[in-house]
Amino acid sequence: MTSVKEFRVEREPTPDSLGQGAFVFTDDYSVFDWGKMPDEIPDKGASLCTMGAFNFELLEEEGVPTHYRGVVSDGNVVSVSDATSPPTEMAIDLTQVPNLPREGRNYDYEMFHGAADDNYLVPLEVVFRNSVPVGSSLRRRTDPEDHGLDFPEWPDGAVQLEEPIVEFSTKFEESDRYLSREEADRIAGAADVDELESVAREVNRVVTERAAEAELTHEDGKIECLYYEGEVRVADVVGTFDENRFTFHGQPVSKEFLRQYHKREQPAWADAVADAKAEAKRRDVADWKSLCDERPAPLPDEVVSAARDLYVAGTNAYVGRELFDAPPLDEAVMTVSDL
Repeated sequence: MTSVKEFRVEREPTPDSLGQGAFVFTDDYSVFDWGKMPDEIPDKGASLCTMGAFNFELLEEEGVPTHYRGVVSDGNVVSVSDATSPPTEMAIDLTQVPNLPREGRNYDYEMFHGAADDNYLVPLEVVFRNSVPVGSSLRRRTDPEDHGLDFPEWPDGAVQLEEPIVEFSTKFEESDRYLSREEADRIAGAADVDELESVAREVNRVVTERAAEAELTHEDGKIECLYYEGEVRVADVVGTFDENRFTFHGQPVSKEFLRQYHKREQPAWADAVADAKAEAKRRDVADWKSLCDERPAPLPDEVVSAARDLYVAGTNAYVGRELFDAPPLDEAVMTVSDL
């Protein structure tokens, strides 16, 4: 299904009923929309599955509807707290995912919804931001006043927000693009954009509060949703170190560490990716990777080891259990910051 997790179907969804299946989390990772990178990060899949399941169960307690059914442990679907070891498989309800036809970079959402009935994966990502760091795309695309912020231009340092900013971006297009609220509402189909925003804000609240208990700061993240029987339900995976950005006393505890490492140590590849995406936009083509002449190099062993410890130490701290053999989070963060 994606570059970092596999997808198993046990029962197909229909126009009027959900199916059943599972995510199987791998140790692969991806940055810059590249897809599978040359290395695996040991225990990364179990880390993401554990943290995602933990968050889904927090959302259930808060009455937020989701597609989550449990994790698979010894062949049984159980709560993550009952798993005998860190799980790598998550049982979920399935919705329909119609084909999104395209011609170049023009996507036909009318045909998508024509095949979707009232049971479908909403073709949007709902992004929430609790801070605006230096380098955020929000600074390039908007002005502070667009968000009710009382300064004429973006300051040099990170901006901590009193109220989260919620945005919408495309889900199935070759390169993600941010949308106006009106375009997001059109692309969402029968799902209400106000309800999507409300659900995203509630997810953000739950994850932010839980992170604070582990001395983590939840900076930003996203959700994906399905629409079924007139209801928006949270889908995919929620609040992990891949989907969301966390910091520990100012230091990144998320995939952001790997992004920044590649920018610093493999700038030719990172620049080539950016150039290829820009060129694809100029040519009005979707397949930007075919325009990229550079390929990413494998990570040094010490970086792979540090990334592994960061994922699992962060998961231990977030769920409040020593599920993984890992150093304390502050030690894992210090190792990464020294690289």
